[in-house]
Amino acid sequence: AVFRKGHIVTKEDIPVLLSVGKDKLYVWEKQEGMLHENEAAGILCEICQGSHMSPTEAKEGKIELVAQCDGLLKVSQAGLKAVNGLGQMMIASRHGNFPVKKGDKLAGTRIIPLVIEEEKMQAAREAARKASGGKPLLELKPFVHKKVGIITTGNEVFYGRIQDTFTPVIREKLEAFDTESVDHVTWNDDDTKVTASILDMIRKGADVVCCTGGMSVDPDDKTPLAIKNTGARIISYGAPVLPGAMFLLAYYQVTEGERSRQVAILGLPGCVMYAKRTIFDLVLPRIMADDPVTAEDLAALGQGGLCLNCPVCTFPNCGFGKGC
Repeated sequence: AVFRKGHIVTKEDIPVLLSVGKDKLYVWEKQEGMLHENEAAGILCEICQGSHMSPTEAKEGKIELVAQCDGLLKVSQAGLKAVNGLGQMMIASRHGNFPVKKGDKLAGTRIIPLVIEEEKMQAAREAARKASGGKPLLELKPFVHKKVGIITTGNEVFYGRIQDTFTPVIREKLEAFDTESVDHVTWNDDDTKVTASILDMIRKGADVVCCTGGMSVDPDDKTPLAIKNTGARIISYGAPVLPGAMFLLAYYQVTEGERSRQVAILGLPGCVMYAKRTIFDLVLPRIMADDPVTAEDLAALGQGGLCLNCPVCTFPNCGFGKGC
């Protein structure tokens, strides 16, 4: 732009205006019942804005929302579709269920024309309210501190036949969040020992227990049985994601006096050890933000659930884990 909002046009500006194809200047006067693009963008911003995010100043009719903390972004897809389907207005956001950093752009809002009827913006408010149950279309859930236990399984590791290369990968991914280690043990393919260790780590205060190995279909793959025998609620054994099909997620309910908490138990398949990105990368941010993962959520990962194993990984700036 050669001139910004607030600029007072002078005689000296005429050659500049002509050079960018502006042979005429137009004057708009506010009319009752009509809103300027900046006002309308502000309404769309209000429709979207949840906690832990702030709007930018209106610029050329556009307002953006910016994250005020690290966390998990949640987006009402139904709400976005309802508003964007009205025409003459738009909200564009990042993908939901992915982590964001403080200062990241979350969404941008604007109308298409310069002015719009006030009643159309009221219709947008109503459409968003119906689609989202009255909640903002965007929500930013801050990551919370988690105590984590890791259980490594497998005869080959337990008896020292091979080096444990699984646990370092888990630790590295956990270090991206605010976590501390409660315990780490290694067991052979004995489900009773794994069950006992899960429960022991929960008693020690673990919020998350990661079990590595023993997740396939061989008779000596006992980790799913071990998790089941804790009494935890199995959300799903299996996910439509590659790599990561043999993933298991369960929640164990703990009651401590008047306080109740859910412990996430994750059965991690071998692919997590060697593949750059897997189901673990899609689920872990939600666990760290106390965002419960349902069987329906996992089933919805099918579209976009195929990692292409690109020579240069750009995740999360790619299609992996991003459905419709």
